[in-house]
Amino acid sequence: MSQRQKGILCIILSSFSFAMMNLFVHMAGELPSIQKSFFRNFIAMLFALAILLKEKPVVSLDKESKRYLIYRSVFGTIGIVCNFYAVDHMLLSDASLLNKMSPFFSVLFAILFLKEKINLFQLFSIIFAFIGALFVIKPTGINLNTLPALVGLFGGICAGAAYTFVRAMGQRGVQGPVIVFFFSAFSCLVTLPYLVFQFHPMSLYQTVMLLLTGLAATGGQFGITAAYCYAPAKEISVFDYSQIPFAALLGFVFFGQIPDLYSWFGYFIICGTALAMFLYLNEHFHKSKEVLTK
Repeated sequence: MSQRQKGILCIILSSFSFAMMNLFVHMAGELPSIQKSFFRNFIAMLFALAILLKEKPVVSLDKESKRYLIYRSVFGTIGIVCNFYAVDHMLLSDASLLNKMSPFFSVLFAILFLKEKINLFQLFSIIFAFIGALFVIKPTGINLNTLPALVGLFGGICAGAAYTFVRAMGQRGVQGPVIVFFFSAFSCLVTLPYLVFQFHPMSLYQTVMLLLTGLAATGGQFGITAAYCYAPAKEISVFDYSQIPFAALLGFVFFGQIPDLYSWFGYFIICGTALAMFLYLNEHFHKSKEVLTK
């Protein structure tokens, strides 16, 4: 399996994990978003710490990697907080759309900071995937000129920047658990003061749901960290939209939600684009191997 194929597999698994995370967050009920955010990062931090203690990797970071690690943590934390703020203050469909802008900004930042190049096929694949997402999310346009919308968009920009720095660290050999642990610990420290002042008592059911939220988020975090370490954003970011059909399936199974015709059309566009990208990458990968073996 090539590095690209590993990246694609990891980002699809990550999307499923994040879809499960959203399911558990919804099931947790009415709790402050900052409280849910803290649990999300705290569980991921514990898992990353356990892996580091077990494997005891030699962590040697050069000056550039340390800088990227801090950038990833800062932008990632801002992205999470902004996303939760947008979800709490505007329509969920609009907030989801703004958050799904992150792959586009990831590609943009990769071009600007990592000097990666993108061809027309990859560019149009991302555009078509975004069009498919519009059919599924169906943003109403309500409140798009308000502060929450701007905050949500800024969260998408920060998430795209964070994923770009994950890719940069992967290129420099920084281990995934190190990235996840530092980011999660940083986020916990930043959100802890807010948790203390805004803590709401939780039932056993809500506690279990938040623990499951953290577990699902951990899987998603490790998955997306590995994905952007394996392959450039321009080649795999389109597969991040697989979270949409995953979310639709979970919504139907647990809440009886049935997607409308527009959503099914969006699924077709997204899945078709993902398949075209996969076949395109496979073809060029095999052609490259043939050239090298000649």
